[in-house]
Amino acid sequence: MPTQNLTYRKAIYSALDKVLSESEKTVFLGEDITEYGGAFGVSADLHTRHPSRVIATPISEGGFMGVAVGMAMTGYRVVVEMMFMDFMTLAFDQIVNHAVNVHYMYGGQLTCPVVIRTPAGGYRGYGPSHSKAMENMLFGVPGLKIMAPSTVQDAYGCLLTAVADNNPVLFVEHKLLYSLEEAVDLAEIQPVPFGKARIVRQGSDVTVVSHSYGAHLAQQAVMELEDEGIDAELIDLRSLKPLDIETIVESVTKTGSLVCVEEGNVTGGIGSEITAIVAERCLEYLDGRIIRVGRGDTPIPASLASEGLILPDKDTIKAAIRKALRRL
Repeated sequence: MPTQNLTYRKAIYSALDKVLSESEKTVFLGEDITEYGGAFGVSADLHTRHPSRVIATPISEGGFMGVAVGMAMTGYRVVVEMMFMDFMTLAFDQIVNHAVNVHYMYGGQLTCPVVIRTPAGGYRGYGPSHSKAMENMLFGVPGLKIMAPSTVQDAYGCLLTAVADNNPVLFVEHKLLYSLEEAVDLAEIQPVPFGKARIVRQGSDVTVVSHSYGAHLAQQAVMELEDEGIDAELIDLRSLKPLDIETIVESVTKTGSLVCVEEGNVTGGIGSEITAIVAERCLEYLDGRIIRVGRGDTPIPASLASEGLILPDKDTIKAAIRKALRRL
């Protein structure tokens, strides 16, 4: 297959088409995913290519999540599209009390291969119930894996990995990434392993860790700080659960300082876990600070101007990096 310019949206579509084509036991469920093509246009014509296995559901997140769990327990691989990440709260019982516990409760006799794809994030003025990045709310749930790719290539490779896994997987797709375009050869893309981060940029002064859209904001900040003589190492997590702790620890051991960037709440966030691990394992190597960057602890406003006051941007990340480099 030749190299082609592909968007993040089309990469996910292509991965879905691939897994649906490879097995009659793979099913895709969600609201408005047939004629409408999905809320963000990802599913497009999949319902015509796989008419019996791309199924539009009623507006009942708890209902179709329950159907997905039941189908997965009986031998299907199920991909669910949750229209907005905020709506996942309506399906928490099925995810937190059922999907993640099936393998354990039945002594390994049953599995629950369900992938929950969901658009996340703000910066679009959608207001408090359509703009959240809620990875942290599910980060502590045993039995649930989480992936949040930031590139076109990783969107394809991570989704292949997620669908092939026998455990429930939360697959986070930031709304602002759907139009991202890269030149890729799908035939050359390998599945991205769980727990394997990507080092975007090597550096020696400070380690910056992020994921999803935050990785792009962090990259902008890191590149601009080059003019100030700051040599930052940037790590794109890709897999949030499990985390690639070894890559993070190795980097912080080298640089001596850490900045964690996420769009979710700072309080109880992914960065809180990472910084705690670094404090446990790298304390003697630190000669700079550990800084967390994320959303303020407030609902997300609908006003774009107000939204910009609580969501991280490249300037807040640059300020955090400068602060991290102030020696202890």
